[in-house]
Amino acid sequence: MLTQRKSRKMLKNFGDILLLCVSFLGAAFLAKRHAGAAAMFLGLVGWEILLLLFFCLAWNYGARAFDLYDELRNRSFRAEATALVKNVILQAVLAVVVLFLAKSQVYSRYFLFAYHILLLASVLAWRAFLILFLALRQQQGHDLSRILIIGNGPLAMNFAQTVEANRHMGYRLSGFIAAEPRPQMADLYLGAVDRLDGLLASGRVDEVIIASSQVNGEELGRVIAICGKYPVQVRIIPVYSKFMGVRFRISRFGPFPLFSIRAVPLEQAQLRLLKRAFDLLASALAFLLVFSWLWPLLALTIKLTSPGPVFFRQERWGEKNKRFLCYKFRSMVTASRDVDENGCYQQARRDDPRVTRLGGFLRHNNLDELPQFINVLKGDMSLVGPRPHPTPMNLEASETIRNYQWRHLVKPGITGWAQVQGLRGETSDPEMLRRRVEADIWYIENWSFALDLKILWLSVWAMLKQDPNAY
Repeated sequence: MLTQRKSRKMLKNFGDILLLCVSFLGAAFLAKRHAGAAAMFLGLVGWEILLLLFFCLAWNYGARAFDLYDELRNRSFRAEATALVKNVILQAVLAVVVLFLAKSQVYSRYFLFAYHILLLASVLAWRAFLILFLALRQQQGHDLSRILIIGNGPLAMNFAQTVEANRHMGYRLSGFIAAEPRPQMADLYLGAVDRLDGLLASGRVDEVIIASSQVNGEELGRVIAICGKYPVQVRIIPVYSKFMGVRFRISRFGPFPLFSIRAVPLEQAQLRLLKRAFDLLASALAFLLVFSWLWPLLALTIKLTSPGPVFFRQERWGEKNKRFLCYKFRSMVTASRDVDENGCYQQARRDDPRVTRLGGFLRHNNLDELPQFINVLKGDMSLVGPRPHPTPMNLEASETIRNYQWRHLVKPGITGWAQVQGLRGETSDPEMLRRRVEADIWYIENWSFALDLKILWLSVWAMLKQDPNAY
């Protein structure tokens, strides 16, 4: 099963990179001819070769960010085409930036248009051909892997349903080996473990999947020993798989395999360094180009329209539950309180009487959050991440929302995946808060630099069109 998936992934990746190179060569040839320069299809100079290598690396990075080679995601040509289009758009953005900096007269808009049209058309045609070709091969009985499941409990039944629901991946269910049959097995029940030797000797099984919580160590050793006599692959589904996230990770510590029930890409030092470097660079540019004139203007307006300080500071929880002071432009009257007479935290709500007239404008346009760039420079926050919540809200939600503390595995952000999905504003409804937490956990498990860029763009767009949930 794993071998087939790897082979398909390599085939797709090789074909895409080959077509990318051909598209680049074709676009370069056409651009040179259009500019009146000497042109040869394979005539690239040193910097052009480096540019092509850069595009190849960018394609592979984008492929990881958009799950382009994830077999379980790509269940249809539409899903594959969507991921391909996203990656081509990423290529276009990077190409514009690089060629702008290079100031090339030959590699102009004509090259960009030709390159991306050729690339998009060729990879879509290649992927459509590959899907049809593999489907035809499977119909003819080729490239199929026959699976024998050991077990008859819910785990085995759920796995069998998954196999049947994904027949396009080339797997067929041979049957079940279990102590007793179940009605769902129909005629696929093949007997107890005593029958395993004979079934494998028939050559009608390629892979054995052990999916039973009732197989003890002795019986498991017996099953593996029998399978060891035949050219079949053996795989074990852990009984605790229901607790594992979609992106779990397997590592090793000495001789011991370790299963991380959720993958956290930002555990890797090089990725954390990349994210931190981008935070510092983007924040420095924001202060230099925008905040140097915008902040004094906002500060003066706040002072003139209501008595009190310019900035509002509030204790919030960050990475590993580290508490820090979060900065905002003051948008409420100075006498407002965070907690009511019953000690409950008061979230800002629509038409909140505590919000000043200018504060309403700041909150509606997300301008009150700008001082949190100070928190980014200090290292308390990132540009993108789960939004930090005040201490009373954290204490309450930790007791009522499942996996709430997972949000604190990474630094909080000025904006986040939950916010661009419309999950912002008041969360007095527990269901709304639960959905926000789920979005935050999804972001943590699926983090990539490309995802951060996407969230920043969507946040700017939401600010320009004025999010109705911002109050």
